[in-house]
Amino acid sequence: MKNVGKTDKMVRLVLGIVVIIAGVVFKSWWGLVGLVLLITALLNFCPLYVPFKINTARKKP
Repeated sequence: MKNVGKTDKMVRLVLGIVVIIAGVVFKSWWGLVGLVLLITALLNFCPLYVPFKINTARKKP
């Protein structure tokens, strides 16, 4: 089941990479948040969207 659309995916990929780099540069565990963003983007699924019934993926007619 996909619930992450194209725009959402691109934002997650870019932010994920930026947060991971910032985490490495500042030696912070916050870089793990970037990893979560990358994983949800690659899987096209965000578990936090499920309880709120959010779906940014296009539905086929």
